[in-house]
Amino acid sequence: MSSIQIKNVSKKFGKAEVLSQINLNFEENKIYGLLGRNGVGKTTLLNMISNRIFPTKGEILVDGDRISEKPAIVGKIFYMTEKNLYPEGMTVEKAYMWTHAFYDGFDMEKAIELSRKFGLDIKKKMKSLSTGYHTIFKTITTLASNAPIMIFDEPILGMDANHREIFYKEVLNSYIENPKTIILSTHIIEEIADLLERVVIINDESIMLDEEVAQLIEKAYTVSGREEKVNQYIQDKDCIHEGIMASFKSATIKGSISELDRELIESLELEVARVELQKLFIYLTGTGGKW
Repeated sequence: MSSIQIKNVSKKFGKAEVLSQINLNFEENKIYGLLGRNGVGKTTLLNMISNRIFPTKGEILVDGDRISEKPAIVGKIFYMTEKNLYPEGMTVEKAYMWTHAFYDGFDMEKAIELSRKFGLDIKKKMKSLSTGYHTIFKTITTLASNAPIMIFDEPILGMDANHREIFYKEVLNSYIENPKTIILSTHIIEEIADLLERVVIINDESIMLDEEVAQLIEKAYTVSGREEKVNQYIQDKDCIHEGIMASFKSATIKGSISELDRELIESLELEVARVELQKLFIYLTGTGGKW
């Protein structure tokens, strides 16, 4: 099993409340996107899940066990953080061996194979790695850990386009070969959208949205065309976002399209399209965003 339950969790740093009354379930064997703007508490939540910091209120359970009571269950989780936690003078190869000492399931052969795919020299020391290769090293250690819960926090920082493609492919391969719970927290949403099964959005210290991606995308659409015709169409609609350029306007609308809507769209000569996940995220978390 590899499920996480977060029950009524709040976190304060001093008098500042970062997260308030969070209730959330990460079900086993799913790929999640944990999304939110800078400073909303995503990394704080991930640090609490991995028992690196503790909730001010509430509790976190992994497979039904409270982390606070059974710290050993954190061994089910491998958390790739933005921080570099290995000594600067340590080689990549030695760091793999070091990781294996803490994670019995760590697959050294897989780590070496992935190093070849990414072009990472395992004889190099940590201090000589670029930002991109530091990220690649941390990605490889996470994938090779074989942990039933893998958490990636900004997993493509500094990676070029080729390395990002390898990363997405290897995450999917890992999931297919051995289903597990994967949480991806990143700002590059358009690139991970096809990987995600469920998305969680944090905003204003709380959970704004927790939904299957396929269902979410079906709940909104965009119409575009001449401004006066778009205005005519949306006058009784629940608009999430409106954008104008010269005489051209687009509007993103919450809801599904009825047959009457389709007839009106056609008569007004408007274009209709699905909303990309990244744009939907931007609209929902921007000023005045709602769902």
